[in-house]
Amino acid sequence: MLAVTRKSEIKDIVLEKKSVTVTELAKIFSVTEETIRRDLKQLESEGFLTRTYGGAFIQDGVENNIDLSIRETAYLKNKQAIASRCRELIHNGDSIFLDSSTTTLTIAKAISDMRLTVVTNSLMIINELCDKANIHLIAIGGNYTPREKAFNGLSTQACLETFYLDKTFMSCRSLSMEHGITDSLESVAAVRQSLAQRSKEVYLVADFSKFDKTSFIHITDFDAITGLVTDRKLSSQWVDFLNSHNVAVYEAQNE
Repeated sequence: MLAVTRKSEIKDIVLEKKSVTVTELAKIFSVTEETIRRDLKQLESEGFLTRTYGGAFIQDGVENNIDLSIRETAYLKNKQAIASRCRELIHNGDSIFLDSSTTTLTIAKAISDMRLTVVTNSLMIINELCDKANIHLIAIGGNYTPREKAFNGLSTQACLETFYLDKTFMSCRSLSMEHGITDSLESVAAVRQSLAQRSKEVYLVADFSKFDKTSFIHITDFDAITGLVTDRKLSSQWVDFLNSHNVAVYEAQNE
């Protein structure tokens, strides 16, 4: 197969699946992983996709559910900056919820030495904090989804109804002034909708790539959010918009 044909077919796969790994593409086209990496590098230089460790993704489309293994390594420094800013909002003795996002996994790593009650539906966060004697860890069960490595569904929402928390840190797939805070998966969005009602303070954590986009399912409007923690300085339009909805803005320093 000619390289130009292979790259065209890779584009079709990425447009359909939104994210791909180098390993799966190498198997599909029976070429080396190095060849696929070169293809992805060229497609990134054309502005078609974004590469990350082990794969690539695009963020177009309302049903954009990027594979977890890709999301976990995408914009990692940005997420670490957000996590450091979030740590400043958390105090020893707090009861907090961390949702099943890769950004909140980074927060879990940043607060692992603090004395906290942490409630989560994320298997990755459970594994991260399960051996920390200083963390009172409460795992929320439900329908386990391997793709998300998390528990979601009606039973998860029912479990949430038994808790009321000091602070919730949750992510989303997209946010826009026009359509609010949105997600790609209905089950994930439903848990986040419940979270917005079960905390004294609700913090949305979102890196720059999620702004001014809209995904498939509406989670909530900005009136339900206490603060927004992001990794870059926001435009004056966004700052004015958030101020009008009484949302505090926390801009992290991304070194």
